[in-house]
Amino acid sequence: MIFGLSLIPMIFLVALGLDFSAAAQKQVQLNTAADAAALSAVAPGAMTQTAAEAQTTATNIFMAQASLIPNLSYSTPTVTVTQNGTTRTVMVSYTAYSVNSFPNVFALFTKTAENTWTLSGSSTSTSTTSPNINFYLLLDNSPSMAIAATTAGINTMVANTSAQGGCAFACHESDPAADNLGNPNGEDNYTLAQNLGVVTRIQNMATATAQLMTTATDMMDANNATCPDGPGCYQMAIFTFNLQGNSGTNCKNTAIQVIYAPNCEASSNLGAAQTAAAGIDVLEVCKNSWLSCSNDNNDTDTDFETAMSAISSIMPSPGTGTAGSSPQDVLFLVTDGVDDEVNSSSCSQPLDSSTRCQQPFNTTWCTTVKNNGIRIAVLYTEYLPLPTNAWYNQWINPFEGSIGSNLQSCASPGLYKEVTTDDDIAAAMQTLFQIAVSSARLSQ
Repeated sequence: MIFGLSLIPMIFLVALGLDFSAAAQKQVQLNTAADAAALSAVAPGAMTQTAAEAQTTATNIFMAQASLIPNLSYSTPTVTVTQNGTTRTVMVSYTAYSVNSFPNVFALFTKTAENTWTLSGSSTSTSTTSPNINFYLLLDNSPSMAIAATTAGINTMVANTSAQGGCAFACHESDPAADNLGNPNGEDNYTLAQNLGVVTRIQNMATATAQLMTTATDMMDANNATCPDGPGCYQMAIFTFNLQGNSGTNCKNTAIQVIYAPNCEASSNLGAAQTAAAGIDVLEVCKNSWLSCSNDNNDTDTDFETAMSAISSIMPSPGTGTAGSSPQDVLFLVTDGVDDEVNSSSCSQPLDSSTRCQQPFNTTWCTTVKNNGIRIAVLYTEYLPLPTNAWYNQWINPFEGSIGSNLQSCASPGLYKEVTTDDDIAAAMQTLFQIAVSSARLSQ
């Protein structure tokens, strides 16, 4: 009799246990479906989709897997996709009902008429992509950048220009005799430097720029980037600024000279240019004359404000660099930091009342560019102190110590580097590039 009486609650407990176990198993399957749905929206392929498309993908994944679970009543999950710059966060929440095999037992123990067991849960996933970035390289090819790149080169130039009082600069001139340079055969200092095998900063900058293209291409390969849509695609537009020099035989008479830019033809003095299969614009020929077009006897060649104004009008409004948005923009400035321009009301270091001004760059345009959401990377190729040169002592030395800090104020946080004589410009440019790429994920 006792066994008979106890058998009834035992049967009820077993039935309840079976329904509970079945519901628990379905909960595990639903959690797995939610995980799969959340992950599907941040998979590499999905990161190229818009947030709405990713939401649809996650919803379909959950519904497909939930449909395979027997004795389950469920509704469309709530999928929230939050895009914060290059970081995407996806949350999938669901509510479902496990249909009980013994509904009367469940009703007895819960004191309700329900014949289902309520199930709910959620899953969250996060992923950050490598953004698409457009780099605008603004390279200073004014005569002061034609200084010998090494101490040995400087000594060689000074030793071979005694008639000039010892000059470390290898500048083009259209009429060298007009300045009584005293070089063999009446040649200018640029030709003299080439004949002496002296490498200038301009040549090093050209080599470094070409190497930067390779670095960018390798980084895109590491991103498994499918260009031009990305993520992780980079494009380069390369400009030089040398106001007077850009009117030379092989140069354009503009504030900035287009060396190579996406969807633009290369300038005639560049030589061959090609687009790599990966989608980045690459310089095939990047040397000699294209970065040293200064070929005149005039000064006031370096007008930073005019160059910045010109390139600011070229750079479009940047986006986040994610799918469905424009690329991020980075202005990459390489310069020795000294304006040499026609005198104006803004000149703090006038050489005379009407014609010439040398001073640190005015950073007003830097602020304007950064306020437009464009980051600025600055590589300062140190304006080399030349204490044996009378011109340097009179006009440059008074503000030489402030050139670096002035350029640093132009740069965006973390995107400033200095190099001096004998330093590796190529390594510095690549370091800045890598910092710009890695910090892009955090800055948007």
